Amino acid sequence: MPHPERLIVILLFDRVDLLDVTGPPEVFALLQREMEEPCGYKVVLAAESLEPVTTAAGVRVLPDIRLDSLQHQPIDTLIVPGSVETDARGRVQALADPQVVQWVQALASQSRRVASVCVGAHILAAAGLLEGKEATTHWSTAAQLAQDHPDIRVDADRIYIQQGRIWTGAGLTTCLDLALALVADDFGNAPAMRVARQLVMFLKRTGGQSQFSVMLEPLSSTRRMENLRQYIALNLGQPLSMPDLAEQMHVSDRQLARIFKTELGMTPAAYLEAARVEAARQQLEATDASLERVAETCGFNTTDTLHRAFRRQLGTTPGQYRNRFRAPAE
Repeated sequence: MPHPERLIVILLFDRVDLLDVTGPPEVFALLQREMEEPCGYKVVLAAESLEPVTTAAGVRVLPDIRLDSLQHQPIDTLIVPGSVETDARGRVQALADPQVVQWVQALASQSRRVASVCVGAHILAAAGLLEGKEATTHWSTAAQLAQDHPDIRVDADRIYIQQGRIWTGAGLTTCLDLALALVADDFGNAPAMRVARQLVMFLKRTGGQSQFSVMLEPLSSTRRMENLRQYIALNLGQPLSMPDLAEQMHVSDRQLARIFKTELGMTPAAYLEAARVEAARQQLEATDASLERVAETCGFNTTDTLHRAFRRQLGTTPGQYRNRFRAPAE
């Protein structure tokens, strides 16, 4: 029996990120291919007028419907993409156009579910939809979101977060993960897994999987810290005590702790564990090395220490992580 129609509205506005707009509809279209009966999704792109909208990529997109025609119409899912600007120093700033914010406030009251993609979380925040909630966004603007809206608990390391009827997704390609999560919420995991296979994605990353590698975090402001990070990356299998790291920087242990706090916002021990977990993740995804070997080469020494670190950092075990994310052999 066909499923009832579910109206999915994706907002369009000037300089919107193109992938935020096109990624989720691809997931919903592939779902229809995988369902025996019509899934009921009806996806429309809505803008203030029917004139072409120029995205941040320079590609022009035609809206399907005017926003004012949606007033008082029940909406199943409202998807809010985002946009950014970059200043002369290359710093990224998320935008929240007041007119777009007003439309989100109006349409959210008619929607069963509201989801932001990437920096669209800043628009939801400006609309008051994230007040007192936990949310994620692209890692490059997470600090801005936390500063602009201190009432929001910002988790910069999550792929997506659900808080009741409000969903927030992380950066760019994770819009596919978010859309798959919405599909699973509506129809269960099996159809979402089949769509993931069609997309040649990992078979459904968990919302708690990290957005990015600790080794890819924004560069530190000093060369000596970058040199130390490179030293750590090349010597993870060694003990790397605090005195060892302090000696590399030619500072005292206390100075080292202050530098880490200022430059990276964490203690040396916390950074070292995160770097080791990242290295272990890469081995678990790409090799068949035993857990004992992974623990040894990444500096954990024992599998028990490896297990405890994975529990703290990722909320799972090394074995469970490998089962979910191991790349298939070619």
